[in-house]
Amino acid sequence: MENRINIMEIEPEATKAMYGLEGYLSKSALTKTHRELIKIRASQINGCAYCIDMHTKDALKMGETIQRIVLLDAWREVNDLYTKEERVLLELTEAVTLIHRGGIPADLYKEASETFDENYLAQIIMAITTINSWNRISISGLYQPGK
Repeated sequence: MENRINIMEIEPEATKAMYGLEGYLSKSALTKTHRELIKIRASQINGCAYCIDMHTKDALKMGETIQRIVLLDAWREVNDLYTKEERVLLELTEAVTLIHRGGIPADLYKEASETFDENYLAQIIMAITTINSWNRISISGLYQPGK
């Protein structure tokens, strides 16, 4: 395996800033379920094995079901496993993660703003942005899943 720098060790101030975002999110109104769904789905899209491993384990510890985690990559195909709010959250996670493909469609943004209040929507977007940053740090450093 190629040896790369560990940004978290080399740049502790950057790591501290990232953990600052995590601290903000842990105190936000976002439910633990919503936070973990965002983290897992964005990590799946980005192909971050380290983060997929970490956040599926975290979700299981907090009571998430194996079925919901396993089917998360195909959430659109499952009619009653995810709530309406979770479906909007997952669609928004995909749109923000893949923002280079045309941004967030107006109809999705409208649906999200009708589903969540302004603060909750802002917190969702911050959670998506944060996990995407973690994914890029982990993938750039070739971080490996834990055992």
